[in-house]
Amino acid sequence: MKVIYENQVKASGVAVEEFKEAGMFIIFGDNAPEEIKDYCYSVSVNPINGTIAAGQYVVVDGEEYKITCVGYEAPITLAGLGHCTFNFSGATEAELPGTIYVEAKPMPEVKIGSTIKIIEK
Repeated sequence: MKVIYENQVKASGVAVEEFKEAGMFIIFGDNAPEEIKDYCYSVSVNPINGTIAAGQYVVVDGEEYKITCVGYEAPITLAGLGHCTFNFSGATEAELPGTIYVEAKPMPEVKIGSTIKIIEK
């Protein structure tokens, strides 16, 4: 198993639950703009070790979700700003460029202290 990306949730915006019904959550580094900070989980800006691609897995607190497609901006904003949207729709074509799409499964319970990884098996 190769770890492509790893991070830990440091804080939770007051409105993060609003995206749960839409089947997604957002992470952002410490420099998140004020107007969206309330909707994001706060993380450190960590490097990506490799390429993020369909067929890999997003792992949240040990629960695996197979990546179905990756928006072209997602790796750039994740590495540079700690910013990425994770969408649990199972889409195979990226509608939003800053989003990583994973298989349609119930979303994990993301909380302060949760670990988020992207792995290649």
